[in-house]
This record gives sequence, C-alpha cells and structure tokens, in this order.
Amino acid sequence: MMNEFDCDLLILGSGSTAFAAALRARDMGRSAVMVEHRTIGGTCVNRGCLPSKNLIEAARIVHDARHPRYPGLTSRGMEIDFTDLVRQKDEVVRAYRQKKYESLVGDSIRIENGHARFVDPHTIDIEGKTIVGRSVLIATGSRPVVPAINGLDDVPHLTSDLLASDEHMELTTLPDSLIIVGGGYIALELGQMFQRFGSQVTIVERSDQLLTHGYEPEVGKAIESVMREEGVNIALNAEVTQVRGNSGMIAVSIGTGDATRQIKGTHLLMATGRRPDTDHIAIERAGVDLNEHGAVKVDLHLRTSVEHIYAAGDVIGRETDSQMATPVGSRDGGIAAHNALADEPPRAVDHRVIPRVIFTDPQIAVVGMTEEQATSAGHSCWCNTVPMSQVPRAGAIRDTRGLIKMVADANSHQVLGVVMVGRDAGEVIHEAAMALRFGATLHDFIDLIHVYPTMAEALKIAAISRFKDPAKLSCCAD
Repeated sequence: MMNEFDCDLLILGSGSTAFAAALRARDMGRSAVMVEHRTIGGTCVNRGCLPSKNLIEAARIVHDARHPRYPGLTSRGMEIDFTDLVRQKDEVVRAYRQKKYESLVGDSIRIENGHARFVDPHTIDIEGKTIVGRSVLIATGSRPVVPAINGLDDVPHLTSDLLASDEHMELTTLPDSLIIVGGGYIALELGQMFQRFGSQVTIVERSDQLLTHGYEPEVGKAIESVMREEGVNIALNAEVTQVRGNSGMIAVSIGTGDATRQIKGTHLLMATGRRPDTDHIAIERAGVDLNEHGAVKVDLHLRTSVEHIYAAGDVIGRETDSQMATPVGSRDGGIAAHNALADEPPRAVDHRVIPRVIFTDPQIAVVGMTEEQATSAGHSCWCNTVPMSQVPRAGAIRDTRGLIKMVADANSHQVLGVVMVGRDAGEVIHEAAMALRFGATLHDFIDLIHVYPTMAEALKIAAISRFKDPAKLSCCAD
C-alpha cells in the first residue's frame, strides 16, 4: 500500500541525473525524494562543467588579449583580479543553481539534506531519519580519485573540486606555481587555464603521452605541442614516488626511467581521474552488485541486481557502454524513472553515439570509434588525418592549430568515428554525431553543402581526402 512508502521514487543524489529522474516522476504524477549531503545540483553545476567553463573562457580572453594572432594588432596586455574572477564565477553558479535546480523543488519533489546509507533495499537512513521508497534510484555520481602516494596524506593538495562554489575546498587565490599529477582532460583544461592566468604549471603524466585512454594518439601529440608552446612544463613517463612539503612549498619526486628528480610548486593538484561514488552508502545492505571498478551493475533498462532499484549517471561507470558525462546522466535519469514507475514496457538506453569535448584551446572533440577500436571490432578501416591548415576558415582567422581525423569502413564508407582538434570543435562535433546516429557515409559528408568558410567544413574535407588530395582543390570544390 502507498502509505507504507514515503515516496514513489527515492533518489540518492541531487545532480543532473537525479533531477532528470525527479522531474520525470513528477510528470508522471508520482512523488520523488532526493537525498544530498553536499550542495544541491551535484558536481556539474557546482564543481565541474559550469565553473570550469566560465573560468576557461576568461583565461582565453586573457590569452588572446596578450597574444593577438593578427599583424596590425598590438597587445596592451590585460590585468587579472583572480579574487574578482572567482566571485563572478560563484555568482554565475548560484544563479544557475537557483534557476535550474532549487526553483524546481516543491510539490511532489522534495530534498533531504544529509548522508544517505542503505538500511535495506527500500530504506535509507539519513543521520537518524529513515525514508522508504517504493522504487530507488542510485545517482550518487563520481568523485576524484586520489592515489596512494608516499607522503601525500601529510601534504595539502587540491582535487578537481577546487572550483567548487560555496564549499570549503574552493580555491580563491591564484597559485604562483602548480604541479598537476595526471594527463587527462581535467589536467589539460585546468593546466592551460591556470598557465594563462599567470601560474607556472607543470603536468606530470606516467604514460608516454597525454590523453591515453580512448583518444587517437595524434590528439595527445597535438595538444602537447600547444601546451608546451604556451609555457606549460610537461613530464611524460614520469611516476610520482613521493610528495612532501607544506602550504608554502611542495616538492614532488618523480621517477623517469632510471633517474629521479624533484619538482617544486606552491600548489599540488591531483587530477588522476574519477571513480563511481558507491562505497559510502552501505550499498551492500541493499544487495546491489558492483563491478570490478566499483560501478553499479545495470542492464540496458538501468535496473540493478535488485528488481526495484535502478542506477544512472556517473555511478554506473562504463556499464552499457555509458560514459561519465552530464548529458548522458540527464538522458538516462529520465529513462530510469520511467522504467521504475511506468506501467508499460521498459525503455532501453542507447549509448552508441556519445560526443564529448575537452575545453582546451583549441578544443578537442570526439565521437564514435577510434582507429584501434574500429579495427578491433572487425572493420576493414580507412582513416585519415587532415591538418587544420587545409580548412579555409582556420586560415582566414589565423588559427590553424590542430587536426581532424575520420575513421570509416573501407568497404561501405560508413563513418565510424571522428576526432577534431581545432577552433569550435565542440560545436562541429554535433554534425558528426548526428551523422553517426543515422549511419552516414563519407559521400553524405561530401554531398552536404557546408557554409563557407566554417570550421564544420573540416568534416567535408576529411571525407574528400578518401578520394582526392584536398590541398589540390579550390575552395568549396569536391
């Protein structure tokens, strides 16, 4: 009976996945309770996407003002008040949080503040208060990974939460020098940003190149060149063996081959990835199975090993070929709520086409398979890389940094994947994503009339390169 339950859908978390589920429950005439132990809205709005992109754009303005690309433009420089930049960032976050999250609570959607732990498959405890849900959605997201390094526990260090708004880990002063451990997207975005604001940045990566997981090797090399040109120090094949120091100066010992050296900086940022946040909610009491990476196991309907418990967002990791990304969680949260509450056949998730972007300058955008993945899947692969210097728009705006690579089946010419490093790549990649969604071929890209000159023409030029040398064609010709 309904009075045995406090709500139809009990949601652990209050981020984009959780809100999508709560709103879908409300649309269906059902009640939802979200439980949050930090700030309402989750990682994206408070600590991730929104604050980082706000400050990354500010850093781009500073860089462009100091380094005009055009002869005839003389730099007068630009002063930076980092404290004021942080203040405006917090204002943007608060306004967005209020408009897109806090204002939506009410009526059939309720928020409970506190740390949730399962009591049984239907019940959670929030610091002494119990809530019982007819169905449950685990949407606790992910958190930064901090590896076990000798001395790290005794040294002040930052994580990707450093851009948090209204939370104690927020960084409010500009580092004189910043050592970043890790060479993934967080390290690249924040490393370039802080370098442009005036910090001396050093990136320490244990692999032989940046962006090793799920990216074409050409991408890591291209962005490494950009970062080095801007003054970022990059140490590859470097294993951190020890950390020591205090809030005044931190020393990081790194091993490169047989040699060991020391790097010093005023601040240390651990950007070594994120992991599903499942180990602080007593999930074992609910009987929910986890995979070897600590992610919640789900089927294509986002149902866990317990019939009435669902999971979506970062907390499922790579299950069902998902990715840790806000739009994926938002999409799946609604599907999970529908499947938990609707008296009709369940809907399956589709993670076949997920575009993603790294907001460096130039941007890095990816969708579909890499060359290695396509070959492993049994495709007879055609792939080619075209430098941005072949794209008229890039030349016209004097920014030819980067490349575009297209991966296609050599027999059917169906496009399987695209990666672009270049100006506005984050906008261009959506054309490629739509093409992959509907099974487009190289000829579809070629036959589509593209506006001249735009960065999206890079897709057409990459497709043309299967049949002709783009360098020997006039503009707009195919």
